[in-house]
Amino acid sequence: MYSAAPISPAAVAAHSLSHSLASPSKQQFLILFFLSLFRPSQGRLISYTMQCCTKVALYTSPSKTRLILRLFRGLPLQVHHCPTQEHFLYVKLNIGYDPFSQLSYMEISQNFFEAMKACTLIGSRSIASKLHGQLISTGLCSSVFLQNHLLHMYSKCGLIHEAFQIFLDSKQRNVITWNTILNGLLDSGRVRDAEKMFDEMPLRDPVSWTAMMSGYFRNGQAMDTIKLFVSMFRDSDYVPDLFCFSCAMKACSSVGYIRIAHQLHGLSEKYGFGNNKVIQNSVIDMYIKCDAIYAAEQVFLRIEKPSLFSWNCMIYGYSKLHEMRRAVDTFRQMPERDSVSWNTIISAFSQRGLHTKSLGTFVEMWIQGCQPNSMTYASVLSACANIYDFQWGKHLHARIVRIEPFLDVLVGNGLVDMYAKCGLIDASKRVFNTLRERNVVTWTSLISGIAHFGSQEEVYDIFYRMRKDCVILDTFILATILGVCEGEKNISIGEQLHGFTVKTGMNSSVPVGNATLSMYAKCGDFEKASLAFETMAAHDVISWTTMITSFTRSGNVERARDYFNRMPERNVISWNAMLGAYCQNSFWEEGLKLYILMQRQEVRPDWITFVTTISACSELAISKLGTQILSQAVKVGLGSDVSVANSAITLYSRCGRIEEAQKIFDSIQEKNLVSWNSIMGGYAQNGEGRKVIEVFQNMLMVGCRPDHITYIAILSGCSHSGLVKEAKYHFNSMTKDFGISATPEHFVCMVDLFGRAGLLKLALDLIDQMPFKPNASIWGSLLSACRIHHDTEMAELAMKNLLELNTENFESYILLANAYSSSGRLECVSEVRQVMKEKGVQKDPGCSWIEVCNRVHVFTANETSHPQMKDIYKALEDIVKKIKDDYGYVDRSSFVGYHSEKLAIAFGLISLPDWMPIYVMKNLRVCNDCHQVMKLISLVVMRKLVVRDGHRFHHLENGSCSCGDYW
Repeated sequence: MYSAAPISPAAVAAHSLSHSLASPSKQQFLILFFLSLFRPSQGRLISYTMQCCTKVALYTSPSKTRLILRLFRGLPLQVHHCPTQEHFLYVKLNIGYDPFSQLSYMEISQNFFEAMKACTLIGSRSIASKLHGQLISTGLCSSVFLQNHLLHMYSKCGLIHEAFQIFLDSKQRNVITWNTILNGLLDSGRVRDAEKMFDEMPLRDPVSWTAMMSGYFRNGQAMDTIKLFVSMFRDSDYVPDLFCFSCAMKACSSVGYIRIAHQLHGLSEKYGFGNNKVIQNSVIDMYIKCDAIYAAEQVFLRIEKPSLFSWNCMIYGYSKLHEMRRAVDTFRQMPERDSVSWNTIISAFSQRGLHTKSLGTFVEMWIQGCQPNSMTYASVLSACANIYDFQWGKHLHARIVRIEPFLDVLVGNGLVDMYAKCGLIDASKRVFNTLRERNVVTWTSLISGIAHFGSQEEVYDIFYRMRKDCVILDTFILATILGVCEGEKNISIGEQLHGFTVKTGMNSSVPVGNATLSMYAKCGDFEKASLAFETMAAHDVISWTTMITSFTRSGNVERARDYFNRMPERNVISWNAMLGAYCQNSFWEEGLKLYILMQRQEVRPDWITFVTTISACSELAISKLGTQILSQAVKVGLGSDVSVANSAITLYSRCGRIEEAQKIFDSIQEKNLVSWNSIMGGYAQNGEGRKVIEVFQNMLMVGCRPDHITYIAILSGCSHSGLVKEAKYHFNSMTKDFGISATPEHFVCMVDLFGRAGLLKLALDLIDQMPFKPNASIWGSLLSACRIHHDTEMAELAMKNLLELNTENFESYILLANAYSSSGRLECVSEVRQVMKEKGVQKDPGCSWIEVCNRVHVFTANETSHPQMKDIYKALEDIVKKIKDDYGYVDRSSFVGYHSEKLAIAFGLISLPDWMPIYVMKNLRVCNDCHQVMKLISLVVMRKLVVRDGHRFHHLENGSCSCGDYW
């Protein structure tokens, strides 16, 4: 028998003192006090010391203070202080000493329990093994109580194999033994072994079920957690407790099944947990994770005094579903707020793109005395990065440094990312180099910034540095580096990176595979991109879409459509990619057909879909179909989207419906630069130069800064309206007042302007003064002006330069021939036609089209295939006879035939109501004869005609045209 040894008065005093010291620092003092009183004969002091150590470990973070108790046999006490900055305290205590013989069985068991408890908190494998050996040597290993704690200690120290062997060797087991090894197996990720153990358990209690459910959830098997919860109902007599419901609700939150969420909520109410705050919080969190914010709201409103957790969950839930107004209202209603509350609303503003409000809320948090933490600074720095406000970022950096001398990895990542996104790469590098701790996000932020603002070579250098420093590369970093590689000169580097992904096995990652596809496409090697696609282990929607966009870039629409057709699943992004493939390669009609197919398959379009399809209608100048598509955008709530509205402005402008374009423009609440440029371009196309200048003045008044496209619209409008003085002013102001350098497009407008005004010498002088070589458009504009003003000498000069540029299109020859013809040099006309014949220059087939009854009717010269051809020719002959008799028109149709625009107008006259204007589109320039006929028709039938040819709009009314007979 073990006998108890007498306890000294000092030990009693120490015992009393242990109850009066609660704080971690006082507990540490108490340990030293106990140990200073220690004598080998006073064994109970060890128990007190161990208990005190355990309390310290419970109160103190393991990363700040580690306490290891050992006392060497026959040696005096040794207290060691760790030399690191954390000042860890190591107290060495060896429990293998003779005074055990003086303790009772219960006291020895209690001592072992305290020692194993302390070892569990410390996580020392060596101490755990020595404790196990001491337990065997004392003959107490048969104690089920100590055996269970031994299993728990080994499991928590990561020695699950040893724990499992002890379990197998044990002769006596109770339900706690089974539950302990079950938890250990689950903590180590051995889920299958745990399942087998669970099935073999002779007796299960609620802890067994909860342990298995929690283990499933910790190992990412949320659905198995829910299935086990259901099995508990079906196969056991136990009623789920608080922990079972909480675990099941977390699993439901993870999978996001709202139907299961409702059932779990109903069961919790049935079993009397409806008013339990823990369950109420779990229900709110579950509903929010399932995007059922209104169900969460109902539970929240039933709570008499919601906890901070409940308030914070509701704020997060509202912000998650983009209901920021309700999130802010909930935040304002909180009776008290903690740092989590502030962080939630600040992060919500930042994630929803409301970065200025995020910064404002941070200031408010500071004013109200709530101390920011790392999460706060990370969110605010993210806001600064996204609005490129490095001044705010520098201010935050200075504040952080004053408070925290050493940056933690979360704040450090935010600073590196903020400076990198603001283009301050050197500052980003300085912060990066001062960080004590870096993770993959740190490296990725720096690489992304250098990739955007630095050089490709520097990105590769960083990559090699990462390899040298043995940084564990993840898929995001590899995808980022692969994204930097572009251009034919970098194809070899791209191939090396691809080889590295294969060597490391990361090519099995779908994001890395997608980045590899994109890399090959950007380097121009589409066949290697295709080969890489076929060798990928798995594909997602992005993989297929990447291949579609790759072949779109190469102009191979057929291959792009092939990948689209092979897709097992498509989303709206895939459809948009294929729509873009058709429209970017001028297959407008095919794009619209695909949109109709998309509608039939009930794919919900987004704003990109509508912008693309409306743009296709603009190119084809079919306003009615475009209006129908715009109506669909309004129906799905995207009619007010500024990008959709901008495309509608362009549509109506290109169809000659400038009044409707203005209505769309006026309806935009927040106009951007594209909005202003679109409406100005519309007025310019329709020959309303003064209106362009008026809109430009309004644009400046609201503080919108122009760009080079703005001035193309202004100068084009001035050109079409003959506003020479105004054009000169704006051409000079563009560079002087706004620092915009003139491009070839601006010079084309100015040459066209001077040509229309008959200032051919001035136009030629401007061409000579250009800072770059004139292109074909500039010489073509001069040649067109020479035709109007019969200047054959300058026309020959323009044609000579066009031929030197290897530009030999049909229109240029016709313009030169017309210039000779108008000057009476018929022999030169014949020479031009002979040259055209010898060089094989062919005329582009001319066609005109008109929309009637939701159908587009296309006509060519001397058309005979239209079903109403007889009526069309009859109407045209009647109208030509009328203008011959009344206005002396000389009919030239016997020489040139009936051109397509005449036939289209005649069809409009017999098909559309008398009050409706007739809109006709043509792909080539209108000839003189047709232009004269159209003016006379508008006079005879008293009807507005709008004709768009290859150069401009002609608004014909009462016998006159908006072009002023200059086109």
